[in-house]
Amino acid sequence: MKFQNIFTIFLLLFSLSFQAQQDTIKIELKALKDVPKEKLQKDDFGNVFYYDEKQKARIYEINGEKVVVMDELLLMQRPHFNNQLDRNFYYFLNKKLNRVYPYFITALEQYRDIQDELSKIDDEKKRAYIRKRQEGLANQYETQLRDLTTTEGRIFAKLMHRATGKTVYEIIKELRGNWSAFWWNVKGNIADVDIKEPYDPHANRQDAFVESLLYSNWNLGYLQPYEGYRDFKIKK
Repeated sequence: MKFQNIFTIFLLLFSLSFQAQQDTIKIELKALKDVPKEKLQKDDFGNVFYYDEKQKARIYEINGEKVVVMDELLLMQRPHFNNQLDRNFYYFLNKKLNRVYPYFITALEQYRDIQDELSKIDDEKKRAYIRKRQEGLANQYETQLRDLTTTEGRIFAKLMHRATGKTVYEIIKELRGNWSAFWWNVKGNIADVDIKEPYDPHANRQDAFVESLLYSNWNLGYLQPYEGYRDFKIKK
C-alpha cells in the first residue's frame, strides 16, 4: 500500500525544498579567519580549531596547513540474522533508508527552523505563519511524494522520533493542533503506519536494523549525519 496522504502533508507542513542530496561527504575546509569568533575553540594544548558537526571533525591550521582531526567512529555490531530472509530484509531496509533519508534531513531542518521562528512570533500569528509556509507547495511536490511506500513512511516517522524525541503525531499536534493530529493518526494507521509509535531499537527488531544501518552508512560516508545525531541513546 502506498504511503501517500500522511507523508505528503507532513512534509509539506515543513515547506520542503527538495534539493539534490550528496551521497558522499565533501570535505569543505574554511580558513580560521573566515570562521566566526564564537565558533572557535581551543583544545587542551591551546591550539585553536573549529568543529564541523556535519563532517564530524576538528579543523586546525598548523604552520599554514589545514589539519583535519576526525572524531572516532561509533561502530555498531551488525544484527544477528536468523535466516537468509532476515538478512534480505536488512538489505531491503538499507535501500529504503537511503531513499527516504534526504526527505528526513530536509524535514528535520525545516522543523527546527519553524520551531526557531515560532519562538519569535506572537501566538495569534503562529497558525497563519505555518499556513503561509505550507501554501503553494502541494502542487509542486505531491507527485514526487506519492511514490514513497509504506515502509519508507515508517522509516521516516522513526527517524523523526530519533532526531526530535517526538513522534510524528506529537509534531503534527504541536504545529496544527489536537484535531489535525487525531485525523492524521487515523489516516496513518489506515496506511499501516502508526505515527504514534516511538523509535525503540532495543524492543523493535526493525528499529534495531535501522539503527545499525544508520551508523554503517554514516561511518562509510554514504549518508550525512544530522546535527545532534549522537544525542540519541538506546534505552534498555
